[in-house]
Amino acid sequence: MFTIGVFAIIFDDKNRILFCHRTDYDLWNLPGGRLEKGEAPWKGVIREAKEETGLDVEVVKMTGIYSKPNTDDIVLQFVCKAIGGKITLNEEADKIKYFAFADIPNNTVPKQIPRIKDVLDNPDEFHMKEQFGKSTKELIKEGLL
Repeated sequence: MFTIGVFAIIFDDKNRILFCHRTDYDLWNLPGGRLEKGEAPWKGVIREAKEETGLDVEVVKMTGIYSKPNTDDIVLQFVCKAIGGKITLNEEADKIKYFAFADIPNNTVPKQIPRIKDVLDNPDEFHMKEQFGKSTKELIKEGLL
């Protein structure tokens, strides 16, 4: 059984990307998470962005589908635009901050970096890629993150 994740790339007016610092691990990641049963992917990413950041967003476009065969995960990535709300810390995120791509912290979920780079390098392209390698949780257990 596959899990489906939905993640938002939210840019500010300086082309920086919004990240959430997780409360369960010392990691930064894009706002997002698992799609709920019966939920449309574009509605799921709007919900996840609101839950994790406090921002109301609208989907600008879907930018890619990423398959993680080692973990049977599918990730759908969207560029979203903040249209309201207020950045608010919560039980999932103890810090929320915009970063320029060059300044993304080292403790960022590794597989998200190439997905962001895809959008920055080829914003008009729809990306379909496989991502191999250990999961973030495996990397944490091994002390590599």
